[in-house]
Amino acid sequence: MTTTTAAGTERSTSATGTAAPTGTPADRTAAPADKTAAPAGTPADKTGARTDEAAELITGARERIDALDDRIIGLIQERMAVSAVIQQARITSGGRRVNLSREMEVLGRYRRELGKPGTALALTLLELCRGRI
Repeated sequence: MTTTTAAGTERSTSATGTAAPTGTPADRTAAPADKTAAPAGTPADKTGARTDEAAELITGARERIDALDDRIIGLIQERMAVSAVIQQARITSGGRRVNLSREMEVLGRYRRELGKPGTALALTLLELCRGRI
């Protein structure tokens, strides 16, 4: 049911006479459309870029990062396997599973090459390769 307000505008009302919101629920909650944003489903929409040219650059760079991540993961898995061989040899010979002085060398190297975040990365690598101590 529609009623006219004192100001002369129309307003929907429910069967009980109370005001009912007009439009669909999405219409009532959606923010105003951004006129500069790329249409949904375009490369720019997927990358957050404002232009197709930037979106293409970002897409290509992301593909390269994905390829690098695949290589990094493979190298970490290889490092884990080599570490397991070292640990087994050390244990078999009567030594300890972990060599803390060697771990300190690794931590120092990562810190020198990558800064403070390198230390955190090295700790994660060491934990992956030897387990928690």
